[in-house]
Amino acid sequence: MSNQENKFSERIKRPQTLAGALGGLMKILGVRASDSDLVARWPEIAGPEIAALAQICAVRKNRNNKYNIVLRPINPAFALQLSYQTEQIKQQINKYFGYDAVEKISFRR
Repeated sequence: MSNQENKFSERIKRPQTLAGALGGLMKILGVRASDSDLVARWPEIAGPEIAALAQICAVRKNRNNKYNIVLRPINPAFALQLSYQTEQIKQQINKYFGYDAVEKISFRR
């Protein structure tokens, strides 16, 4: 197998956080792990339209192992539009994790 076919041969020259390095490895292996994975892959999970309107501000895990996600709209005017898409966003996140992971989505300015 040549180096061009090997996914592990790519080397990053600048320092990385442990979560960033493990997130890349988990992406290669196809593992979906945690809330940090959700933040790192937000544009992939939410889709380009929603990711262009809002960023993840906070992710909190409840005692029942479900997530409360706080989104910050890029422009406060998008908060209403995003509130109409809350169920769609939940479905996309749940589909990504493979189980009912989201309990609540809220918005912050």
